[in-house]
Amino acid sequence: MTQSRPWVLHVDLDQFIAAVEVLRRPELAGKPVIVGGRGDPTERAVVSTASYEAREFGVGSGMPLRLAARKAPEAIILPVDAEAYTAASAEVMATLRAQPGAVVQVLGWDEAFVGIQTDDPEGYARGLQRAVLDRTRLHCSVGIGDNLVRAKNATQFGKPRGMFRLTADNWLEVMGHRPTIELWGVGSKIAGRLAKHGINTVAELAAITPESLVAEFGPKMGPWYAQLGRGDGTHVVDDTPWVARGHSRETTFQQNLTEPAQVEDAVQKLVDQVLKDVAAEGRPVIGLTLKVRYAPYFTKTFQKKIPETFDRDAVLTGALALAGRREPDRPIRLLGLRAEMPMPDDAREGHTPTRSGW
Repeated sequence: MTQSRPWVLHVDLDQFIAAVEVLRRPELAGKPVIVGGRGDPTERAVVSTASYEAREFGVGSGMPLRLAARKAPEAIILPVDAEAYTAASAEVMATLRAQPGAVVQVLGWDEAFVGIQTDDPEGYARGLQRAVLDRTRLHCSVGIGDNLVRAKNATQFGKPRGMFRLTADNWLEVMGHRPTIELWGVGSKIAGRLAKHGINTVAELAAITPESLVAEFGPKMGPWYAQLGRGDGTHVVDDTPWVARGHSRETTFQQNLTEPAQVEDAVQKLVDQVLKDVAAEGRPVIGLTLKVRYAPYFTKTFQKKIPETFDRDAVLTGALALAGRREPDRPIRLLGLRAEMPMPDDAREGHTPTRSGW
């Protein structure tokens, strides 16, 4: 008998937001569904998610809603309902925690790592999928790995509703010929920088000496990217309660802001929204970041540290000071504000999964 050993499962809910909407409106099953903004494609907004049927038309997350509507003219477009998705996610995570021997690390609304010890990870994964479906009526895919990196990358080969195993034994066989952008943690910008050094595939990244990437990415990130190429990483699933390092809100304006008074009013509203989130944490604000997206689509961010404070006026003063650094003659289509907070000593930090763009 094979000795029981530790495994990491990456559980990823299939088309989560669209699936929640279909559960609420069963008549949408099998139809192209797009969720984004306030559900109005004539407004400025982006796609939060698209059903598999909508993806067949080339619709994807982050795409302007107006463009998505043109690509899939028959699609049903719905507004984002964060409360519904949060509630559905909580049910899923509770289901995962109820599985025998499971240690659960939540990554966001629709995904989590599950640490287990078993001699049959596929059998465990099938039981987990059944449990999630029975309790929530949602389907999920499962990546199985000998560490977090491989489990996360394995999930893409199991979608939808399936599973796939990636370990040190088959990592290069499966991933070696693929472009580096397919690695967890490598986006288009990093892939482009790697390409400048002749590193285009996972196998090429795996073969590089970590020291050779230090000049490009620094002493910490350079070796880390080399490690990603080999699929190496921790196998420890951390169930320490997630704590946000900061909270952010942003607003896309249907009409560009052109007057200083408009900008000041928008910043005040963002401050009030963010401070409402911060107040629930019971931790002071120690830093601010203002995101300014000029028309048609150019983004800049401005940052500053501030003395620890719970005071609205102090935060507003800091936010308005950042707004004063914008280019005064350029129309603004989006403003976002992020407030940083000190982290508790025993916390596992992360980002707020329900806010985008930060």
